[in-house]
Amino acid sequence: MDSIRITGGVPLSGTIAISGAKNAALPLMTCGLLTDERLVLSNVAKLADLATMAELLTQHGIAAEPEGRTLSLGGRITNTEAPYDIVRKMRASILVLGPLLARVGEARVSLPGGCAIGTRPVDLHLKGLEAMGAKIKLDSGYVDASAPQGLKGATIVFPFVSVGATENLLMAASLADGVTTLKNAAREPEISDLVHCLIAMGAKIEGIGTDTLVIEGVKTLHGAEHPILPDRIETGTYACAAAITGGDLLLQNARMEDLGAVLHSLTDAGVVITEEQNGFRVTRANGLHGVDVMTEPFPGFPTDMQAQFMALMAVADGASMITETIFENRFMHVPELNRMGARINVHGSSAIIRGVKKLSGAQVMATDLRASFSLVLAGLAAEGETTISRVYHLDRGYEAVEQKLAACGARIERVN
Repeated sequence: MDSIRITGGVPLSGTIAISGAKNAALPLMTCGLLTDERLVLSNVAKLADLATMAELLTQHGIAAEPEGRTLSLGGRITNTEAPYDIVRKMRASILVLGPLLARVGEARVSLPGGCAIGTRPVDLHLKGLEAMGAKIKLDSGYVDASAPQGLKGATIVFPFVSVGATENLLMAASLADGVTTLKNAAREPEISDLVHCLIAMGAKIEGIGTDTLVIEGVKTLHGAEHPILPDRIETGTYACAAAITGGDLLLQNARMEDLGAVLHSLTDAGVVITEEQNGFRVTRANGLHGVDVMTEPFPGFPTDMQAQFMALMAVADGASMITETIFENRFMHVPELNRMGARINVHGSSAIIRGVKKLSGAQVMATDLRASFSLVLAGLAAEGETTISRVYHLDRGYEAVEQKLAACGARIERVN
């Protein structure tokens, strides 16, 4: 099993090109189930999670053919079961449920796995599909769903914001009979990216970027070409890398409008953000200051940036508090950061961080995707050598980490 070794203390300097968004690519790939024609996605990152989704689509009958940064999807659905052996690797596998039901009227999908950061139930997905006429039962760890008369338009009000449920029902509603209205829908940039792709395929959707999406179902969707938006979480993560090392990074292709509260929190902490022609530059004027944040749906502070921001606050002046409202088990990186000299105490859903002058290198273990990069950030800032094990988590959502950081001066290597 690979590990990453970092010798810290080097301010990063240079340019990092931001890859296509993982959290946009996953639902976009499942759009390949919605048509018999070819769907071509560009700006596709090379990530383990996308390889898992390609494997899942292939066993449904949809060939996923990569060529450089482009992924071509096409074929006919030959199998409606999403098996446990594939789905257990990644929670986003549940996104095949809506498209399969909409296209062929049946699906058998294993309940999903992924990072151990919380329960993340799929009940909103299932209740929404039931409102559209699907018959659903749970059997031996699988969701058995059928819609022999096809899906029907419905008004669905989410009791709380769910990105995955919004995506699943958006795709299902695109081929449903009648009009579907999704209220309290997620507004994340990845949702808007999915809507743009569906419209390019012939879907009729109104309300882009709002919490109310109105979908008028059509009989068929056709092929399309669609570029995936830049990854806002990777952008925020490398912004933290520049800040924690006192460096100067140009984040190429990054879009400031997708960062929401992250940029505000970084600026409040003393980070300098300067917009440039093809991205923005991140530097640090003086020291870092403690800032309180609370994770919320977009445009609030994203839960996927919580661990990285905590690493940054670990070396900021004064105290800060991070409150996690999305997932109940997302502070597993705290003991590992404390092994490196951080002073973090968890009280229920909040973590109190008292900044220290310096962190010290140590042997630590990644517990989930975003936590793994919080340890990379800590290692970049620490004195001495840090070894991070279980970095397969990192490979699920970050492309070419060692190469991107080493090109900017980091002393980092992967150890087999």
